[in-house]
Amino acid sequence: MSFNDALSLFGGLALFLYGMHMMSDGLEAAAGEKMKKVLEKLTSSTIKGVAVGTLVTAIIQSSSATTVMLVGFVNSGLMALENTVGVIMGANIGTTMTGILMSIGIGDIAPAIAFAGVALIMFSKDEKKNKIGVIIAGLGILFLGMNIMSDAMRGMRDSQAFIDLITTLKNPILGVLVGTVFTAIIQSSSASVGILQALAMAGLVTLDTGIYVMFGFAIGTCVTAVIASIGANANAKRVTFIHLAFNVIGTVVFVIICQFVPFVAFVESIFHSPEAQIANAFLIFKVVTTVMLVPFTRQLVTLSKKVIKDTAEDMDKRPSLAERAVSISGYHIGASAIAIGLIREEVNYMYDIAKRNVAMSFDAVIKNTNEYDKEIRKNEDELDALNADISSYISGILGSIPHAEAEVVSGYFRIVGNIERIGDHATNFADYTKFFLSKGETLSERATGEVMEMKKIALESMAMLEGDRRDDAAVMLTSVARAEQEIDDMTDAYRTAQMERMKTTTCSPEASVIYAEMLTDFERIGDHLLNIAEEFAKMYPSKA
Repeated sequence: MSFNDALSLFGGLALFLYGMHMMSDGLEAAAGEKMKKVLEKLTSSTIKGVAVGTLVTAIIQSSSATTVMLVGFVNSGLMALENTVGVIMGANIGTTMTGILMSIGIGDIAPAIAFAGVALIMFSKDEKKNKIGVIIAGLGILFLGMNIMSDAMRGMRDSQAFIDLITTLKNPILGVLVGTVFTAIIQSSSASVGILQALAMAGLVTLDTGIYVMFGFAIGTCVTAVIASIGANANAKRVTFIHLAFNVIGTVVFVIICQFVPFVAFVESIFHSPEAQIANAFLIFKVVTTVMLVPFTRQLVTLSKKVIKDTAEDMDKRPSLAERAVSISGYHIGASAIAIGLIREEVNYMYDIAKRNVAMSFDAVIKNTNEYDKEIRKNEDELDALNADISSYISGILGSIPHAEAEVVSGYFRIVGNIERIGDHATNFADYTKFFLSKGETLSERATGEVMEMKKIALESMAMLEGDRRDDAAVMLTSVARAEQEIDDMTDAYRTAQMERMKTTTCSPEASVIYAEMLTDFERIGDHLLNIAEEFAKMYPSKA
């Protein structure tokens, strides 16, 4: 092989992998957060999961990207381990689509496919069509890369050393090992099969000499997900184990089949071109393995739990946002769904802490006690830490997710700030109690009754924002706006009542000043709740 041929080979491989990357990016931009909803609805059974995994992977042509997405979902707690098994099986089927399309001559119109995709990107003003254009252009570039690789390999026909090497790969163990290592390096079984087809098209490989290498491709493609699961929790690691177990079992079974059954001869008798034989043998291998293992979905999950056990840390400690946000570098599909799901859960957790502090702070004033002080301070520290962690995470991902999802994430950034301020106002109440205790002061019975009413309306208003209210954000905003107005009216009425009490000297000057500050904090809590509701309504506008 000449230097120019080697350069063309690597250039073709680069185009192939970049085309795959474009398809993944295009699907992420088109689907975004909807990806999680699709998976939630369509993975209730293993068969549905197989269908979803096949479709998604057929579009992006990377079972590794699909599996890494599943690792991210499971690690973040957004998807159950049991629901991933069917998708993993389907992903292994979907990744064969490139080879099938290449075998029927799609590569011949690759330039036209790439042009059509680029035309959609350049000349269409419709955002959805632009995203579809990215997927189509990626497909065309992928096949252009295949064509370049095929042409570059024709120069190896006269290399006796290469022919001898290919012949040795008929050894099952050696062939599987070479296929595994090669695919682990380039991290794409689709690309590996494409290269094998290119060799076949150049007349250098037959199905008989390449069958065991092809089986090794299935194992090697698991490496990407294994790398992504490093540092993830036990359940996320189990996703990669199931993916690996699926392909190892399938490989072992088919290696045995090839020793006793004329599998190669059967495929060659149906499909005549070498590239079609390779593509369809890979498809049969994946489909048969799936059919064989679908009845054992539960057993695969059980086995994964026996091999990868929960650690004490996984069971006892609440993982941080950084720990749950498994690395998805290079594989963007599902990234925005994972990110938004993680942020939403952290924000809800933070909101619950703020609500608890509001309740305890009001109780501290009502009971005139410092018994809640330690827990309030601890919660306030956690609120500050969560604010910093969530804000930092959001800042780090804003530039790498689609525009629509970035707007949602930006909304959560502003919501986090409002929750942190609610926590500050709650802490102020606890500080007022410390002042009362230090001065031997107390609120009048009338003022204490008003504080009890403030607590009631504040907690009722906060309850309106609890739970997943994405589907009725506009209704929620109306309710919170009404509550915020009630808080404002209550604040005005209590200020007027306080002035009357001051005239009759039923309140001391020090207590009056502190009570005025309480009313301000109470009113500010209502303002921040309204800010959160308004932000949420912008993030999830009504579709009516």
